[in-house]
Amino acid sequence: MFVTDSPSPSSLLGRPRRHEALLTLPAQEAHVSAARHFAADLLETWSVPATERDSAVLIVDELAANAAQYGRERMTLRLVLDDGTLHIVVTESGMAVQRRRPDIAPDEHGRGTGIVQYLAQSTEIHQTCSGREVRACLRCSS
Repeated sequence: MFVTDSPSPSSLLGRPRRHEALLTLPAQEAHVSAARHFAADLLETWSVPATERDSAVLIVDELAANAAQYGRERMTLRLVLDDGTLHIVVTESGMAVQRRRPDIAPDEHGRGTGIVQYLAQSTEIHQTCSGREVRACLRCSS
Protein backbone atom coordinates (compact mmCIF):
# COMPACT_ATOMS: atom_id res chain seq x y z
CA MET A 1 0.00 0.00 0.00
CA PHE A 2 1.22 3.48 -0.87
CA VAL A 3 -0.41 6.73 0.29
CA THR A 4 0.92 10.22 -0.28
CA ASP A 5 -0.46 13.62 0.60
CA SER A 6 2.61 15.70 -0.08
CA PRO A 7 1.99 19.38 -0.71
CA SER A 8 2.07 20.41 -4.32
CA PRO A 9 2.88 23.95 -5.49
CA SER A 10 -0.87 24.65 -5.82
CA SER A 11 -1.48 23.75 -2.15
CA LEU A 12 1.07 26.35 -1.11
CA LEU A 13 -1.06 28.95 -2.90
CA GLY A 14 -4.20 27.98 -0.95
CA ARG A 15 -5.61 25.64 -3.58
CA PRO A 16 -6.57 22.03 -2.78
CA ARG A 17 -3.77 19.53 -2.30
CA ARG A 18 -3.36 16.48 -4.47
CA HIS A 19 -4.05 13.25 -2.64
CA GLU A 20 -2.93 9.90 -4.02
CA ALA A 21 -3.14 6.32 -2.79
CA LEU A 22 -2.24 2.94 -4.24
CA LEU A 23 -3.31 -0.52 -3.06
CA THR A 24 -2.26 -3.80 -4.69
CA LEU A 25 -4.07 -7.04 -3.88
CA PRO A 26 -4.40 -10.54 -5.31
CA ALA A 27 -7.08 -10.53 -8.04
CA GLN A 28 -9.48 -12.69 -6.05
CA GLU A 29 -13.08 -12.05 -5.07
CA ALA A 30 -12.16 -12.41 -1.38
CA HIS A 31 -10.14 -9.16 -1.64
CA VAL A 32 -12.85 -6.96 -3.19
CA SER A 33 -14.17 -5.94 0.24
CA ALA A 34 -10.65 -4.86 1.27
CA ALA A 35 -10.48 -2.52 -1.74
CA ARG A 36 -13.94 -1.15 -0.92
CA HIS A 37 -13.11 -0.52 2.76
CA PHE A 38 -9.74 1.01 1.88
CA ALA A 39 -11.44 3.45 -0.50
CA ALA A 40 -14.22 4.34 1.96
CA ASP A 41 -11.82 5.04 4.82
CA LEU A 42 -9.39 6.98 2.66
CA LEU A 43 -12.05 9.16 1.02
CA GLU A 44 -13.48 10.00 4.43
CA THR A 45 -9.98 11.03 5.56
CA TRP A 46 -9.71 13.20 2.43
CA SER A 47 -13.05 14.87 3.38
CA VAL A 48 -14.91 13.74 0.28
CA PRO A 49 -18.63 14.46 0.93
CA ALA A 50 -20.73 11.41 1.86
CA THR A 51 -22.85 11.17 -1.31
CA GLU A 52 -19.83 11.45 -3.58
CA ARG A 53 -17.90 9.06 -1.35
CA ASP A 54 -20.74 6.52 -1.61
CA SER A 55 -20.70 6.78 -5.42
CA ALA A 56 -16.92 6.41 -5.49
CA VAL A 57 -17.00 3.36 -3.21
CA LEU A 58 -19.64 1.73 -5.42
CA ILE A 59 -17.43 2.39 -8.47
CA VAL A 60 -14.43 0.87 -6.65
CA ASP A 61 -16.54 -2.15 -5.69
CA GLU A 62 -17.72 -2.78 -9.26
CA LEU A 63 -14.28 -2.30 -10.84
CA ALA A 64 -12.53 -4.45 -8.23
CA ALA A 65 -15.17 -7.18 -8.59
CA ASN A 66 -14.64 -7.21 -12.36
CA ALA A 67 -10.85 -7.32 -11.91
CA ALA A 68 -11.20 -10.20 -9.44
CA GLN A 69 -13.61 -12.14 -11.62
CA TYR A 70 -11.95 -11.63 -14.99
CA GLY A 71 -8.49 -10.45 -14.04
CA ARG A 72 -5.06 -11.87 -13.73
CA GLU A 73 -2.78 -12.37 -10.72
CA ARG A 74 -3.00 -8.88 -9.21
CA MET A 75 -5.33 -5.94 -9.09
CA THR A 76 -4.18 -2.45 -8.21
CA LEU A 77 -6.47 0.32 -7.01
CA ARG A 78 -5.17 3.84 -7.51
CA LEU A 79 -7.11 6.81 -6.13
CA VAL A 80 -6.12 10.36 -6.99
CA LEU A 81 -8.04 13.39 -5.78
CA ASP A 82 -6.81 16.42 -7.68
CA ASP A 83 -8.51 19.78 -8.13
CA GLY A 84 -12.03 18.51 -7.43
CA THR A 85 -11.81 15.36 -9.54
CA LEU A 86 -11.43 11.87 -8.13
CA HIS A 87 -9.64 9.49 -10.48
CA ILE A 88 -10.37 5.83 -9.73
CA VAL A 89 -8.09 3.45 -11.61
CA VAL A 90 -8.21 -0.33 -11.30
CA THR A 91 -5.52 -2.30 -13.10
CA GLU A 92 -5.41 -6.05 -13.45
CA SER A 93 -2.02 -7.47 -14.28
CA GLY A 94 0.20 -10.52 -14.25
CA MET A 95 -0.12 -13.82 -16.01
CA ALA A 96 -3.58 -15.01 -17.02
CA VAL A 97 -5.20 -17.15 -14.33
CA GLN A 98 -7.67 -19.91 -15.14
CA ARG A 99 -10.69 -19.63 -12.88
CA ARG A 100 -13.68 -21.89 -12.59
CA ARG A 101 -16.76 -19.76 -12.93
CA PRO A 102 -19.96 -20.99 -11.31
CA ASP A 103 -23.09 -20.70 -13.40
CA ILE A 104 -24.52 -17.28 -12.71
CA ALA A 105 -28.07 -16.36 -13.62
CA PRO A 106 -28.13 -13.70 -16.37
CA ASP A 107 -30.12 -11.28 -14.19
CA GLU A 108 -27.40 -11.45 -11.49
CA HIS A 109 -24.50 -10.60 -13.78
CA GLY A 110 -23.31 -7.85 -16.07
CA ARG A 111 -24.58 -4.62 -14.48
CA GLY A 112 -21.22 -3.42 -13.10
CA THR A 113 -20.00 -1.42 -16.07
CA GLY A 114 -23.41 0.19 -16.51
CA ILE A 115 -23.39 1.33 -12.88
CA VAL A 116 -19.88 2.74 -13.26
CA GLN A 117 -20.81 4.61 -16.46
CA TYR A 118 -23.91 6.06 -14.80
CA LEU A 119 -22.08 7.32 -11.70
CA ALA A 120 -18.84 8.55 -13.29
CA GLN A 121 -18.40 11.64 -15.42
CA SER A 122 -16.07 9.66 -17.68
CA THR A 123 -14.72 6.14 -18.06
CA GLU A 124 -11.86 4.68 -20.08
CA ILE A 125 -10.63 1.15 -20.66
CA HIS A 126 -7.09 0.45 -21.86
CA GLN A 127 -5.68 -2.93 -22.76
CA THR A 128 -2.02 -3.23 -21.74
CA CYS A 129 0.57 -5.87 -22.53
CA SER A 130 0.15 -7.35 -19.04
CA GLY A 131 -3.59 -6.85 -18.44
CA ARG A 132 -6.20 -4.12 -18.45
CA GLU A 133 -6.70 -0.70 -16.86
CA VAL A 134 -10.12 0.81 -16.18
CA ARG A 135 -10.36 4.48 -15.20
CA ALA A 136 -13.42 6.32 -13.89
CA CYS A 137 -13.46 10.03 -13.03
CA LEU A 138 -15.90 11.58 -10.58
CA ARG A 139 -16.30 15.27 -9.74
CA CYS A 140 -16.06 15.98 -5.99
CA SER A 141 -17.06 19.14 -4.16
CA SER A 142 -14.56 18.61 -1.34
